[in-house]
Amino acid sequence: MKGKFAKLWRSLHKERRLRDRLTHIGHLLTGSFLSSIIGLVGFALTARALGPQDYGILALCLTYTSAIEGLVSFQSWQPLIKYGAEADRVGNIEELQSLLKFGWLLDISAAVVGWLIAVILILSAGAFFGISGQYSNLAIMFCSILPLRISGVPLAVLRLFGRFRSVAYGQVISSILRLILCALGIISGGGLFEFALIWMASQTINSLIMVTFALLELRRQRILAGLFRAPLRGITSRFPGIWRFAISANLSLTIGSSANQIDILLVGYLADPASAGLYHIAKRIGRIARQTGNQVQAVLYPELARAWASQAIDEFRRAISQMQGLLLIFGLALVVGLYFTIAPVLRWAAGPGFVGAAPLVIVQSIAVTLTLCGAVTRSALLAMGRETQILWTVLIATAAFFSTAFILVPQMGAIGANIAHVVLAFIWVSMMTWQSRRE
Repeated sequence: MKGKFAKLWRSLHKERRLRDRLTHIGHLLTGSFLSSIIGLVGFALTARALGPQDYGILALCLTYTSAIEGLVSFQSWQPLIKYGAEADRVGNIEELQSLLKFGWLLDISAAVVGWLIAVILILSAGAFFGISGQYSNLAIMFCSILPLRISGVPLAVLRLFGRFRSVAYGQVISSILRLILCALGIISGGGLFEFALIWMASQTINSLIMVTFALLELRRQRILAGLFRAPLRGITSRFPGIWRFAISANLSLTIGSSANQIDILLVGYLADPASAGLYHIAKRIGRIARQTGNQVQAVLYPELARAWASQAIDEFRRAISQMQGLLLIFGLALVVGLYFTIAPVLRWAAGPGFVGAAPLVIVQSIAVTLTLCGAVTRSALLAMGRETQILWTVLIATAAFFSTAFILVPQMGAIGANIAHVVLAFIWVSMMTWQSRRE
């Protein structure tokens, strides 16, 4: 183990590509960390203003909207990066324009369909999600942000052209605006309705910022002119397998996100809104660490896609091993650090009523560490076009999560959902590692 760490350390000094990769990841992590910390302050202000009961209701509305977005959105950035990396490598602007137009249409269609599904589900089955009675109208109002949540193409454009600072600090800008709005909400004595409007506005602003940055980058790359007039005829013949890749990769993310989105609703249904509020706090803290894996994948996936398209196999393998080692070290440090610090941090930030979330955070950190170890492997399999293997892995792991959650949450409360996440992550990492070694 010591030899592996020494080899990794020497790589940091010798390889320019690794240094560039870490620089990009550093920007994303800095932006994500600042955004998450500012976001936690916003959540703390909201929690203090509303109390556990109303905060739990707002958390359910936030989670429900995010769950529908995650389940329905087509995640167009995945096929756009895989096929766009090859088009960009050979300098085929026309093909890239057609591909991006295809992505815009997918994003817009998915956003509108998501809004319709969200409203219909609340009207027909709101009680199952813990949103019923007087709160159903609030949830329907909250869902109106879904048609504006366009993220697939902006993320693909900014990642494909290496504009990771725009992705990172765009999130920080929207988080600062949200914090300002939360502070104004407290000063004005706002209640549940007012804070719902604040969170709706902040999420919409975040989407608009990303779209603006993406359009500016397309203009800089001289791709924007004529983009929306690009032909879509024959898109499947020009990009063989794009529909299969898009559907399989999207299904794997959608099914996987169901465990990370519906879990709070599940706790609210099987337990109560107050438990859902504590669990939501734990998930928000765990999300800070989970962003590390997301940012590594954001930087690594386009690089691996280019390496695989060029058949630079040694470079492909080296990038995978380097990033897996770094993430393992980070994950272990995370678990130890949270074990000693999380209880006083929760007491200071959110108040004594939320200290009960401390054990939830510690168990969640174990699941996050396992997930980090699988993030690199998933990027590699995507770059190789092995989206079907990823889909089967996610199906099995997610089924294990829901089985565990339905058994443990009624008996143990919110921590049962955290244990279910550990089960999911362990199965997911194990199967992904087996698949990658076969390849």
